[in-house]
Amino acid sequence: MSLRLRLTTLYTIMVFGGLLIFGSLAYGLVSLTLLSQMDNDLDQASGQILSSLRINDQNQLDTPLLKSQSLSEELIFQVWSSQGELLYAHPDVFTQPLTDGEVLLSSNMGTYASPRGNLRVKSIPIRTSRRPVGVLIVARSITLVESAERQLVIIMIILGLIIVPMSGLAAWVLNREALKPLIEMTRMATSISKAGDLYKRIDVKSRPGDETGELMQAFNLTLERLENLFNSQNRFIADVSHELRTPLTVIKGNVGLMKRLGTGDEESLDSINAEVDRLTRLVGDLLLLAQAETGNLPLDMQVVELDTVFLEVFQQMKILAGQKVTLKISDLDQVRVKGDPDRLKQVMVNLIANAIQHTPQSGEVSVVLGKKDGMSLFQVIDTGYGIPQEDLPFIFERFYRTEKSRQREKGTGFGLGLSIVRWIVNKHGGRIEVESKVGQGSTFRVYLPLWDDPSEWDEMD
Repeated sequence: MSLRLRLTTLYTIMVFGGLLIFGSLAYGLVSLTLLSQMDNDLDQASGQILSSLRINDQNQLDTPLLKSQSLSEELIFQVWSSQGELLYAHPDVFTQPLTDGEVLLSSNMGTYASPRGNLRVKSIPIRTSRRPVGVLIVARSITLVESAERQLVIIMIILGLIIVPMSGLAAWVLNREALKPLIEMTRMATSISKAGDLYKRIDVKSRPGDETGELMQAFNLTLERLENLFNSQNRFIADVSHELRTPLTVIKGNVGLMKRLGTGDEESLDSINAEVDRLTRLVGDLLLLAQAETGNLPLDMQVVELDTVFLEVFQQMKILAGQKVTLKISDLDQVRVKGDPDRLKQVMVNLIANAIQHTPQSGEVSVVLGKKDGMSLFQVIDTGYGIPQEDLPFIFERFYRTEKSRQREKGTGFGLGLSIVRWIVNKHGGRIEVESKVGQGSTFRVYLPLWDDPSEWDEMD
């Protein structure tokens, strides 16, 4: 069953149920109102009749005055003695008891069947101070009430036969209009799955700002994200293929050269070893990112003396800088954070290594560790080539390179370091910022939350 048919059926059932409830309430209210009015009329008539009855010396009822009463022709009443003798009946055709014998001596109001139809009957015992002397029974036919009830039922049935199908038809048409966005999105998703065209979008300008419009906008945003992911995947595959092809080509060329020479060439072996190391680093970085994105990369969170880690990294990077650039500490403060010391060390190593790599001969790289605005601040400042402004938003993407050519200098990385750095910083609840001007250098800033739990400080001391 389609969604449109289910909604139409549900709406029709709700309308039918509403009419049924309304009709039942209306039927009960009309019946109650008419019977209540009839009971009031019987009470008034019984009072008028009782005022005309007299009790003689023999303690019996006298009824001569009843003949002079001007009563409605629709009113039926009987006067019975306490011995069960009918003393008076109006009209005289009703000579049988209007109620059963058990209620003759009790005050009662009810509906009873008679040869001439159902009657609304009220019985009133008549008593003196010594004993009961008789019973007055007044009644009216409820034919009009029953007729009104039948007419109401017929009207409700006719209304139901008209309203329910019309509401179902209206719901069918309205649901078609309401479900058009879903149908359009279904067709769009089907065409995309068949053709693989993620550039298509649903036109939402002509749609109202209701839930369907919001759903269509969300669908378009999903398509846009899928398109970006698809393009990123294609670019990622192309970059990985290139990065793998380059060292493999070098290895193959050196192996071929050694085969032709018939002996192992020291230079060729060194080149092969370097390329194997390069492939090992690439596979390691890719595995790290894959584990990070799938949540399978655990972090050993603990209180870290970040200044101690900073000094260890500085000594290692001092060797890497060698005589090429000047690596110095501009400022150092004692800083404690909650994090994984190995991953935080990886952040510092990657950022300082990048700065050294992209700083020309005799340039300068300054590193800073301190506190700012309640956060720890690790800063790397270089006097290198700088990064163009149009490339800054993309430098943390995988394999992104600012140079247009795919050729890289020997010893350069793969464009994965900054992606790894951003992931580690984000997982530690921090943020990374970058400022750069072409020809003047770059500044990377890493902010991490400070750790200030006194109990942890006491345990560390």
